[in-house]
Amino acid sequence: MEANINTFTIRQTFTNWSWGDLAGLGLGLHIILMIVMTLRIVSVQRNIGVSIAWIAVLYTVPVFGFVAYILLGEPMIGRRYRDRVDQVSTMMNDMARREHLVFDKGQELLATHYRGVSHIGTRWTGFGVFPNHQMQLLTTPASIFQHLIDDIHAAQSIVLMEFYIVYPKGQVWEVIEALAVAAQRGVECHILADSVGSLSFINSKAYHTLEKAGVFVHQSLPVGLFKTLFKRSDLRNHRKMVVIDEHIGYIGSFNLVDPRFFKQNKNVGQWIDVAIRTTSQHPISINTAMAKVIVTDIGAENNDNLAELHLRVNNYTRKLYVMNPTINDLNSRVKVLSDDMEHHDQPDIGATSIVIPTMPVVNKVLAQLIPSAPQLTAHVIYNTLVTVIHRANKRIRITTPYFVPDESLSGALMIAAKRGVEVTLIVPEKVDSFLVQHASQAYYQELLDAGVTIALFKGGLLHAKTVVIDDDYCLFGTVNIDMRSFYLNMEVSLAIYTPEMVAQVAYCQDIYLQNCRILSLENWQQRPGSKRLFDNVVRLFSPLL
Repeated sequence: MEANINTFTIRQTFTNWSWGDLAGLGLGLHIILMIVMTLRIVSVQRNIGVSIAWIAVLYTVPVFGFVAYILLGEPMIGRRYRDRVDQVSTMMNDMARREHLVFDKGQELLATHYRGVSHIGTRWTGFGVFPNHQMQLLTTPASIFQHLIDDIHAAQSIVLMEFYIVYPKGQVWEVIEALAVAAQRGVECHILADSVGSLSFINSKAYHTLEKAGVFVHQSLPVGLFKTLFKRSDLRNHRKMVVIDEHIGYIGSFNLVDPRFFKQNKNVGQWIDVAIRTTSQHPISINTAMAKVIVTDIGAENNDNLAELHLRVNNYTRKLYVMNPTINDLNSRVKVLSDDMEHHDQPDIGATSIVIPTMPVVNKVLAQLIPSAPQLTAHVIYNTLVTVIHRANKRIRITTPYFVPDESLSGALMIAAKRGVEVTLIVPEKVDSFLVQHASQAYYQELLDAGVTIALFKGGLLHAKTVVIDDDYCLFGTVNIDMRSFYLNMEVSLAIYTPEMVAQVAYCQDIYLQNCRILSLENWQQRPGSKRLFDNVVRLFSPLL
């Protein structure tokens, strides 16, 4: 009886409310929600630019902003994934200690003024400086594919590959064939491909061809509606690495794509990429460090991989991976490949006239691997980059497809230019992102005012990510100059300390500059005010791009 009376009272109360009362209630709830979300953003976000951008989105488009922040606002890589990474790292580090494999040494090999820079990477990644590598800069798709295919054909024990994009067209099929043949003769082959970047590959004939041949294909950071509630789906594995046997490695901006076929509908020309092939016979090297990263990434993907890695670690003897295939009885999975491998004619779309001579092999290269990941390695790449920019004495030359810095980074570049350092920014004239294009342009005025040279590359989408400091330091890898690379994606960079190798990267940048249009301050100031306004509006949201 009492319950019926209470229900009647509540209904009567709402019945007596006017539309104005309901609107007032809705407004009150809206204000409370906005205050709570604002406090959440301010308390969680450590980057002021990111905080301001999210608050701007929240108050400009409240409903969209609320939903977007819940799904994308914080770098949640997932508790279970982090737990597996921790378990894999513990296993790998315990094994390394047991086998006397020391990864965090070598700073004494560096010039004094670079030891602090190196320590930033070592502190957060556990990787120190490794000497005595043979390295060669590969500057064309043909040379990258040829070396990679030849090395796979010569592989004796294992091939580990990790790519953001695998796009099975053109010469990529030759890599797939080489992997399949290698797996058939007993070489253990693994590919870790980002589930978003490589979506077309995961749903392709190439994927099934590799699995049929006995190649282990893993999806990195798989997405789904339910998963989105617990981790951000736009946190991606942007790494590009290959390790073959123990002594050969590849690192750079080069995805496993044939640029003659990739994104030719974007009207930006072919993608221009570079890679470094590195070899070493030492038990600790850039190659073993890359293998450690790839094995960790594969082991952290799911419980089955974690359990299999646990079994293997107990059998390692001074190796980061076993030399004979054992996962799921690989040899029993090898089948005869069909003869109808998919091939494609070579198109002429987006051809480029860039010609870079073949680079010689450089011996005794000193380098450091710097992998980064959200919530796992802090902001190691960002901190390293800002530090070396402030330490530059003669020149800073940056090649990047996407340039959307924050205030600290753009300020560091402007200060360097004002103190007499030659600062050059090489970016594509056209990129495949409308918003990134305009966000980048919003920084040009202040950079040009400070004396920074901005060179717009005309020969295609310059996808190389290289930073040369003076004559003796280079950052080379997958990191764009934007907040997504610094704070959100899983990335990897190679810090190079040997002048002869740095000179090769600088020479490659020289060739790019010959195919650039230098932006002048006078011409840039003549742009219509409406364009400048639009660029500056987009810049407000640049920390989120």
